[in-house]
Amino acid sequence: MAATLLLVLMGCVFAAMLYIGDVHPAVPWVRSFAEAAMVGGLADWFAVTALFRHPLGLPIPHTAIIPANKDRIGESLASFLKDNFLTPSVVARQLEGVDMAGAAARWLATPATRGGGGGGGRRSGIGPMLAQIIGLLDDPRIGEMVRTAAADRMRAMALSPVVADAVDATLDKRRHEPLLDAAIDWALMTLDDQQSTIRAMVKGRTNWLLRAISVDTQVSESLINGVRSLLYEVRSDPFHSLRGKLETGLRNWAFDLRHFPDSQGPVETFKADLIDNPALGGWISGLWDSARAGIVRRLSAPASGEGGDDRLGSALAALGQRIEGDAALRHSLNLQLRRLLVGLVNRYGEDIVALVSNTVRSWDASTVTEKLETAVGRDLQFIRINGTLIGGTIGLAIHAVRLSIEG
Repeated sequence: MAATLLLVLMGCVFAAMLYIGDVHPAVPWVRSFAEAAMVGGLADWFAVTALFRHPLGLPIPHTAIIPANKDRIGESLASFLKDNFLTPSVVARQLEGVDMAGAAARWLATPATRGGGGGGGRRSGIGPMLAQIIGLLDDPRIGEMVRTAAADRMRAMALSPVVADAVDATLDKRRHEPLLDAAIDWALMTLDDQQSTIRAMVKGRTNWLLRAISVDTQVSESLINGVRSLLYEVRSDPFHSLRGKLETGLRNWAFDLRHFPDSQGPVETFKADLIDNPALGGWISGLWDSARAGIVRRLSAPASGEGGDDRLGSALAALGQRIEGDAALRHSLNLQLRRLLVGLVNRYGEDIVALVSNTVRSWDASTVTEKLETAVGRDLQFIRINGTLIGGTIGLAIHAVRLSIEG
């Protein structure tokens, strides 16, 4: 509006100067200024108007530039965004000195920023919100998805190396010895309980002549006493040769589990049978339901004590303090976050660019014109005002040059 009023003012001044004639030496100067100002103002009005629409509604070539080229503008904007902002190298460089982990730690450690101040704010903020989100995950299809995902991960995992590592770790830390001692104690008790059975078995395999001279009784007693004596020796001697043979056998089995398919086959077959067992699927589903319900309950329930602080708020505050106080941890987290963001840009940058381009392409011409005019409308007014004033100044300069030439 101001630019238009200035243009109308210059027109009125020019008309007035023509009407009064050269009654004063200053009149030609004012007339020249007003004349050139009108030309500059009209030229800039035409230029600004031609960007967004046809001046006076006339289909003049190369006018209404923005509506006619909105698709190309959208593609150029998307390309600019991609080349200057959404490339992995640019994102990595911009994030190089950003302490994202430190900022997150300070946010976590400050109660007011998480829920509006105080423990009650935390409880009324993030905790119940997360509880509601997690509570929505009770759809049976989600439980089935969790069960299937767990089963797939178990199938993809080679169990033989895990068993081998467990055997080696057990032997290295001598944790098998209590198990072996317990097995020996069980064998001794079983031997005492089954003496009559052993004597009957020996007697049944001895002919009548040997039984007549009590050979079966002597053999039974010798067998029972020999086994008992051996078990007591192994039980009391931590360095007994049978213990060493057992350890050697377990070491060899662990080695075979790592390197030989024949030894790995039974273990992997057992794993496959276990995964296919419906009982395991039910256990995984029950574990998911219990975990989800427990999380919801903990997020929703306030802790006891003055102030009503919730468990989640305390855990988040402790986590924030832990991160903020450990420089090495912050550095590691920042590195991982940078890698994550760069990876997201590398993976989804093209999709973001396409979204910008397609969004602009979906707008109609009037929407594009309205948005751009709203964004830069004030500057466009100053362009016209400046054009009017600069045009008038140029008119004065031209009038001065003409007078110098004529004089």
